Amino acid sequence: MSVKRSSMLRSLRAKHRKQAMIVGVVGYTAETWAQVKATATDPQCFEDTFEKWKNVAVAARREFLRSGVQAVEYQIDPQVFADWCAQHQQQNDSKSRAEFVSEKLSAAYQQTA
Repeated sequence: MSVKRSSMLRSLRAKHRKQAMIVGVVGYTAETWAQVKATATDPQCFEDTFEKWKNVAVAARREFLRSGVQAVEYQIDPQVFADWCAQHQQQNDSKSRAEFVSEKLSAAYQQTA
C-alpha cells in the first residue's frame, strides 16, 4: 500500500471516529418518571416500576455503546415537557417524549458547535 493511500485511510478512520452516531435517550429520576407516567396516554409503555425502567435503560445504553452509538441522556422536566406538548399540540406519548428529547439535545449540540 502506498504511503499516500495509507495516510488517506488513517484520515478517513479518524474522521469516522469523530462522527460517531449519537442518539438521545429519555432520562428520569424516580419522581419525574412517576409524574410523566401518571400523565401519559400510553402508561403501558412504561415498565412497572422505576427500578425496572432504570435497569432496562442502563442495558439499552450499554447495547448502544457496543454498537458504536453514543447514547446521550436528557432528563425530562415534567412541567417543561407538558408545556412543550401544549405548545406543539402533542399528547404525552412515546413519540412525543422521543421528539422532545431529540429537539432539546439537537438544540444543545447546535449551541456547542
